[in-house]
Amino acid sequence: MTDNDMHDRANATETDGGVAAGAAQAHRDTNYLDSEVNILSPSTPYMRDHLRIVWTGFAVWVLAIWGPVTLTRLAPDVMTSQMPILAFPLHYFLVAFGAPTSALILAFWYSRKRDALDEKYGIDHAPDTETASGAEAAATDGGPDE
Repeated sequence: MTDNDMHDRANATETDGGVAAGAAQAHRDTNYLDSEVNILSPSTPYMRDHLRIVWTGFAVWVLAIWGPVTLTRLAPDVMTSQMPILAFPLHYFLVAFGAPTSALILAFWYSRKRDALDEKYGIDHAPDTETASGAEAAATDGGPDE
């Protein structure tokens, strides 16, 4: 046995053997390799709600990106010369300013909706900073003493 093996065993943490309750136990009991996954018809309420958010954002994105292009094809006179904004043709302004701005707004909207969804289903992404003894968790590189 090497010194590293002894060091790893001395610093190893063991669980108390507790049992997960509720949704966590159901998650552990699910065999995802044998389960059918259907992205168009998800089986869990969380995934159904999340998919609704994704499809709504996608629809808004399609309108923001392809709307000005389609309108320019359908009504070129209106989009190119009859409605200038800040001395730019309307189609140029919508593509150059509207598309990036709508992408930022959609990113903000998605993050807010996803946070609300995580809160609704009790999902916490915060790292655990304390161990069972109440002390701060050691860094993954061996802690501050090394």
